[in-house]
Amino acid sequence: MKLSIVILNYKVPHHLMLCLDSVTKAIEHLDAEIIVVDNKSEDESCEFVKTFFPNIILISNTENLGFSKGNNIGVKQAKGEYLCILNPDTVLPEDCFTELLAFHKELQNPGAIGIQLIDGSGEFLKESKRNVPTPKVALMKLLGNCTQYYNLELNQNEKGKTDILVGAFMFMKTSLYRQVNGFDEDYFMYGEDIDLSYRILKAGFQNYYFGEIQAVHFKGESTTKDQVYLNRFFNAMYIFYKKHFKNYKTSFKLVKQILKLTKTIEEIRLKSLKAIDTSKRNTLIITEDSCFTRQIKSKRAYEVNCANKIPKEFTDTFIVFDAEFISYKDSIETLINNKLKNNIFRYRPSKQNFIIGSESKHFKGEILKLNE
Repeated sequence: MKLSIVILNYKVPHHLMLCLDSVTKAIEHLDAEIIVVDNKSEDESCEFVKTFFPNIILISNTENLGFSKGNNIGVKQAKGEYLCILNPDTVLPEDCFTELLAFHKELQNPGAIGIQLIDGSGEFLKESKRNVPTPKVALMKLLGNCTQYYNLELNQNEKGKTDILVGAFMFMKTSLYRQVNGFDEDYFMYGEDIDLSYRILKAGFQNYYFGEIQAVHFKGESTTKDQVYLNRFFNAMYIFYKKHFKNYKTSFKLVKQILKLTKTIEEIRLKSLKAIDTSKRNTLIITEDSCFTRQIKSKRAYEVNCANKIPKEFTDTFIVFDAEFISYKDSIETLINNKLKNNIFRYRPSKQNFIIGSESKHFKGEILKLNE
């Protein structure tokens, strides 16, 4: 088998359906398998997978084992020569894996490969390509200087070497993942992607960023930005520095102190954020299903049957991509090209009766169920 895709799910059943719809189309012509590991979501997630994707391998954990352990369980079942660790709140273009497989063959001593991730509003997520966050680099970032934290030498649309990738999408040889013992299970959630990327480098391999592939990551959908999130995130950073930079005692103490201050500031900032009101916008639906159009409540509704027919004057518009009639690749390109027009974007996965999406990395996305 050529490829295994491992998706760890926790309480995001509708995002999982969108993700799986895009992934199944991306592996349509490949010898590949999809493994979904559910961390005891206790919602419709497992039933949705059994109903709509019966050929997918589903592992239902009896407890929430965290990101690292959950993914490691999935990889143990993987039969593919290549492996992709993927978040359930992602949307991939149809040519994603064929392009990655070809790119991997061009490389010498490749480690893991990441791609260009954008959020639900079309904004580039800078964590797609990062440098090693030494205590000095982390200290500068916490003080507001990110020039050394993110890999700014590479343009977001370019491809090239980078040190640290994001766990929402990591592509590599399955043998490499196993060689470095996968994700460190000391991390429950957060920090494990930095740790794995760094261990791959220390094992003598080179990580890469492939910016020519663009995918959506509804950042924050798998977690709620609350006190639990903040504790887990900052505790993960403690683990990373104690493990890899314990000799940097002075720098580590400074980082630890500033992490505490940053955590307090982040708590205050998150409380002040407000979601965008989408109810008063015009609606543009990219579909061929007029029944679907009538179910969307809006001030005015328009309908076109391909992405390149979106009128240039459309701004402040609620745009819905119907995956039955528009490719995910085209939808992602449309999202990026229209990001500066204050538009809001949603997806309707194939054969599903809901639309979903998020224009903010700070909030859970909106799910609008349609009449059957």
